Amino acid sequence: MDVVDALRTTGAVREFRPDPVPDEVVVRLLDTARFAPSGGNRQAWRVVVVRDPVIRRGLRDIYLKGWYPYLAMGAAGLVPWAPITDRRAEEEALLAAPALAASAAGGPGGFAEHLDEAPVLLVLLADLRSLAAVDRDLDRYTFAGGASIYPFAWSILLAAHAEGLAGVLTTMATRHEDEVAALLGAPEHMAVAAVMALGFPVHRPTRLRRTPVSAFATMDRFDGPSVDSGKGPSA
Repeated sequence: MDVVDALRTTGAVREFRPDPVPDEVVVRLLDTARFAPSGGNRQAWRVVVVRDPVIRRGLRDIYLKGWYPYLAMGAAGLVPWAPITDRRAEEEALLAAPALAASAAGGPGGFAEHLDEAPVLLVLLADLRSLAAVDRDLDRYTFAGGASIYPFAWSILLAAHAEGLAGVLTTMATRHEDEVAALLGAPEHMAVAAVMALGFPVHRPTRLRRTPVSAFATMDRFDGPSVDSGKGPSA
């Protein structure tokens, strides 16, 4: 597969065919993804491949604890759990979460309600002892450490694409990290970075929508002229 084509067509997929994914395919994905870059080449990731149905259902239930609050905040026009946000508006929006959960309980449900049925479920953990979180002591939300973990997750998705699979990286379970750790028997120094669902897609997105380069890239300064794709810097 052409690298550029893979980068432009590896979208998030949450609907999978029921076909099982052989263990040897999962191993190949991880074997390819392990070459992802990481700070100091410390490879501070750990992957738990979840097959046990009881643990799968446990992950689903933990996921759902964050899912309905997420939907409630989104419905109120908020970016859920944004580091900079209107906390009062967030609290008001969260009041609608129980009703959303009750409504979902009476219907067929979607990806979240059926997370345990994904052909492949991976829990991606990060070893906090091995992350060079250079922004650790800044007076704001820290995210630099993720630069040593999430390229690995993205490489899993790219490797899956090459195998005819698709999937999605989710971070909802990190809302209840202690419960996930207890479910998996993970030690305290391991943080939950993501839960990844993979499988053979019902539909594969081929025309992804993204903002143009000129919407997010500027020259020299934050308020500098926009960088227009195909034309170079433009005013």
